[in-house]
Amino acid sequence: MARIDLNHIRHAYTSDPKSDADYALKDVHHTFEDGGAYALLGPSGCGKTTLLNIISGLLHASHGQLLFDGQDVTRLSTQERNIAQVFQFPVIYDTMTVYDNLAFPLRNRGVPEASVDKKVRETLEMIDLASWAKRRARGLTADQKQKISLGRGLVRSDVNAILFDEPLTVIDPHMKWVLRSQLKQLHHRYGYTMIYVTHDQTEALTFAEKVVVMFDGEIVQIGTPAELFERPKHTFVGYFIGSPGMNLLPVELDGKSVRLGSRTIDLPAAPASAPSGSIELGIRPEYVRLGEHGMPVSIRKVEDIGRHKVVRAQLDGHEIAAILGEDDNIPADPKVSFEPAGINIYANSWRIATGA
Repeated sequence: MARIDLNHIRHAYTSDPKSDADYALKDVHHTFEDGGAYALLGPSGCGKTTLLNIISGLLHASHGQLLFDGQDVTRLSTQERNIAQVFQFPVIYDTMTVYDNLAFPLRNRGVPEASVDKKVRETLEMIDLASWAKRRARGLTADQKQKISLGRGLVRSDVNAILFDEPLTVIDPHMKWVLRSQLKQLHHRYGYTMIYVTHDQTEALTFAEKVVVMFDGEIVQIGTPAELFERPKHTFVGYFIGSPGMNLLPVELDGKSVRLGSRTIDLPAAPASAPSGSIELGIRPEYVRLGEHGMPVSIRKVEDIGRHKVVRAQLDGHEIAAILGEDDNIPADPKVSFEPAGINIYANSWRIATGA
């Protein structure tokens, strides 16, 4: 496995980019530590697959440098980088058996047949295809074929990194959970460097030790699932992580409090410096308290989703969501208050630090 350093990587698909808007990746400067399990998370078009393909060598970056364990691999091919990559849709040999599909990359590298057999059988058990080992791949379902593709990425133990580009798209929901769990077990057992691209926050948060959130060609935050939830560094992270996402309210800063229209909301601490630009208060629905005390709201809709309820309301003309327990009652004259620990303040979409 390898440590992967991305030194100011930029990439444009046009030959003569004029501005930042022409770049699919604007300036990515980051290190993936040896043996880490990472997820690249973001919406379609944010640059995550472009970044993955630059790491694998399928693309060469327009600018910047890529290092594996300190060695410059910027212009090396995928084969020279010794990367395993699993794509969104199956990449397999239809005329081969399931067993031979997994054995092929090992045999191609001269691995002794006894070792090939041991590793292939371990991998077949992991992807739940042991009973299909002698079947030709041509007649299998789409999700079975993708499991073969996943197995081909996992069967080798000599690679610098294993890269996954939305590999569970065609897998049924239950098997997605099973395979994610098995990938985590594999990582804990062998310490592979894994980078997993997805637009699904559940996949990212349940697989990765560190989640790399991308937006508009940039990395906006890298952190553990808890860090992304509690302290989003950018309003996009607050919006994208969580269901529902973070409430964002335009406010005016006044020392250790903010004004929302005619309302005053106390902050847990004043900002460490005086920010300028557009100021917003961010608070997740989990930290909004709905009861008989606080600021009056009008209820627009209540969504009962089993274990809890999502209450949609208006506060001084602004939409706001709150989460209530399954058995909690909504008062006849509802009011909301905010848990101080859940309050974040943003200036021009970026979280600002607060003083002690």
